[in-house]
Amino acid sequence: MKKLLGVALGVLTAIGGFVDIGDLVTSAVVGSRFGLSLAWVLAVGVVGICLFAQMSGRVAAVSGRATFEIIRERLGARAALGNLVASFLINLMTLAAEVGGVAIALQLASSVDYLLWVPLAAFGVWLVIWRVKFKVLENVTGLMGLALIVFAVAFFLLHPDWGQIGEQAFLPSVPDSEEPVTYWYFAIALFGAAMTPYEVFFFSSGAVEEGWKAKDIGRSRVNVLVGFPLGGLLSLSIAACAAVVLLPLGAKVTALSQTFLPVMEAGGKVALAIALVGTVAATFGAALETTLSAGYAVAQFSGWPWGKFRRPQQAARFHLLMIGSLVAGIGILMTGVDPVQLTEYSVVFSAIALPLTYIPILIVANDREYMGEKVNGRAMNAAAMVYLVLVVIASVAAVPLMIITGGGS
Repeated sequence: MKKLLGVALGVLTAIGGFVDIGDLVTSAVVGSRFGLSLAWVLAVGVVGICLFAQMSGRVAAVSGRATFEIIRERLGARAALGNLVASFLINLMTLAAEVGGVAIALQLASSVDYLLWVPLAAFGVWLVIWRVKFKVLENVTGLMGLALIVFAVAFFLLHPDWGQIGEQAFLPSVPDSEEPVTYWYFAIALFGAAMTPYEVFFFSSGAVEEGWKAKDIGRSRVNVLVGFPLGGLLSLSIAACAAVVLLPLGAKVTALSQTFLPVMEAGGKVALAIALVGTVAATFGAALETTLSAGYAVAQFSGWPWGKFRRPQQAARFHLLMIGSLVAGIGILMTGVDPVQLTEYSVVFSAIALPLTYIPILIVANDREYMGEKVNGRAMNAAAMVYLVLVVIASVAAVPLMIITGGGS
């Protein structure tokens, strides 16, 4: 049982990163418009985040330093400040969207307007962070989020045309109804969603929270190799369900509620209830991650005491940062902005900022002063350099594609 719960950090990080409110809708949008012709991007993204998280987890375990401590040391205070501002603003957008996602899921379950749920959802996030131990937080939220496996079950219950599904996945092409530039916009969006920097902030900081040492590198590897592929599988299942049910109808997903239509068709109200539980857990977990990541980033950069392993009075600025971030998130949502659209834009901007966090981690993972004999091997570095090129390409192409396609519309 201890070994099983030992992967909970990876499961929570993966579910919160892969299957948040934006990804629930984006995966369904991609499935309903492109079928599984973008499944290859999910595969590339899963390998990339496994590589990125494994390096950051190993660095945290060996050096005892989390991501933004390292970024400041390697880039210098001035360059790292620009990185911090960009990362914090993107994280704040995502935090607002995740709180909104919890509220929307509760609206679907209760028929009460989601704006009325927003303050309660934010209060719930704060209460869990304030009162619940890190270990309990990651175990309960991560395991409840596994209810989203209902999408994978629903896919099989829908009796898909396996020949058609295989052709879409393994012989990808742009559908006649879509433009190539839109295809590539969603490819970058999916890649950015998989490689979101806040996942790494949370994962590396969580390693420090749990007191990982060099002997725990194997544990880090298990977390990464179980958690993130599982998150990718859940995203693929959501897209596959949409490809089977919504693509033939020409129905384009524009709201979270449409994401659940294939699940309800496959398993009725019971399956829908399970999907809603998983959605609340996943979006709540993502809200916890982004709230903690806001505190982690600023406190680590500033050299302040941080972490849930410290009492709130011992890390007062860390906790005040998280409270302030939640209040700001509520303010953003109360303007009436669409939480789903907010997350989609945050994913695109995450792709832009990704090189600023990826490069310092890659450098430190090869620095023997930090890592000793635990530096990257040749195979790891070869893969890391390939992904460095992909990360830079995604960063450069993200905004032009968003402008040209009007955000994929």
